[in-house]
Amino acid sequence: MKLSISLLIMSISTTLSAQTTDTLFLQNLLKSHPDLFSGVLAHPRQNDIQILYTQIDRDKDNKPHFKSFSYHLDPAWYFYPASTVKLPTAIFALEKINRLASVYNPTTSWLQLSAHIPMHIDSISDHSLSIAACIKKILLVSDNAAFNTLYEFIGRKEINQKLKENGLNHSRILNRLAIGDGGEAARHTKKIIFLSDEANYTQPAQYDSLDYPLALKNLKQGKGYLNAKNELINEPFDFSDKNVFSIADQQEVMKKLIFPEYFPENKQFRLANDDYHLLYKYMSMYPTESKEPTFNPKENWATYCKFLFYGSDKNAVPDPNIRVFNKIGNAYGYLIDNAYFVDFNNKVEFLLTAVIHVNEDGIYNDNKYEYETVGYPFMKNLGQVVYQHELKRPKNRLPNLSKFKIDYSK
Repeated sequence: MKLSISLLIMSISTTLSAQTTDTLFLQNLLKSHPDLFSGVLAHPRQNDIQILYTQIDRDKDNKPHFKSFSYHLDPAWYFYPASTVKLPTAIFALEKINRLASVYNPTTSWLQLSAHIPMHIDSISDHSLSIAACIKKILLVSDNAAFNTLYEFIGRKEINQKLKENGLNHSRILNRLAIGDGGEAARHTKKIIFLSDEANYTQPAQYDSLDYPLALKNLKQGKGYLNAKNELINEPFDFSDKNVFSIADQQEVMKKLIFPEYFPENKQFRLANDDYHLLYKYMSMYPTESKEPTFNPKENWATYCKFLFYGSDKNAVPDPNIRVFNKIGNAYGYLIDNAYFVDFNNKVEFLLTAVIHVNEDGIYNDNKYEYETVGYPFMKNLGQVVYQHELKRPKNRLPNLSKFKIDYSK
């Protein structure tokens, strides 16, 4: 019994130690650039800023070793994660494919059929489609309908089981995106028929009866919101039934995805090499590089989904030596970016995950958020400043980054 208690204490101590990050470095880095950050530093809680920056050093075998630095990191302090929830959902969809490999693969076409709840239908979900097509649109232009399709395929219960299996204990995914999904409707997912020449498979409509409570602060925000009838409701906006994806959990997903060799085999995602390649390619590809489908460059410019480093600059010319493997989110005045940076020329790599909230009038759903004046400049400047620090940071061994050199023409 004493041995078991000792092991438990050691386990708790190890876990706490693993979660410990340097909390001063980023604060000092931001303060050293008052021209860029003095505004948000004056009231960081109002802007709900959280940052997690992880340095990567390689050993003689090119294995990664991590050191993390945080700013206002708090898994209990709520922020709306928006489209960042699409990345773990894409991973879980590929894992489910691998379990059903005898029936279909990522390019097998399948069809959604309506279940109990009428659902939003658009160009990606009104005909046969594939998991790979959905993932491509999710990662290239953050397509909401593609995410909602994967939500149907996996089911809410399995999505949340997978989060817990992967130790993502400060996160939950309860809702589809951009269709006002919530309550009872979010618990239902559609019947799906797989259109494979090799096999017939039908996944019945599903219902998730479970709730996923989390101890969270900051769930009621602002002083008012516009309802579905565009009426102003003079009371705080309640986020208590919405998705949660903490900054630390977001970076953990990125770390597991980019560096599977760092984790024991039983802690890795259940993905094949082709799955990793699919995700890496479209996480780092620019919409303007896509040949099928093609995207309107005025709406989906090259750096459209690269908040950290490029902000919202439609005229930004991507640095040919840099690739950013990432997933962004943007809703309710929140901007989030979860990224792995690679500079092939200078042998630089690092992980950076950040959120900022911009809603000065305290009203939600009025589309009056300070994205352009505060949010995007903060994200761009943060990525640039951390990158400049990495350029100067000495390393004992330079990384071999050939794994991340991808031919985007194919």
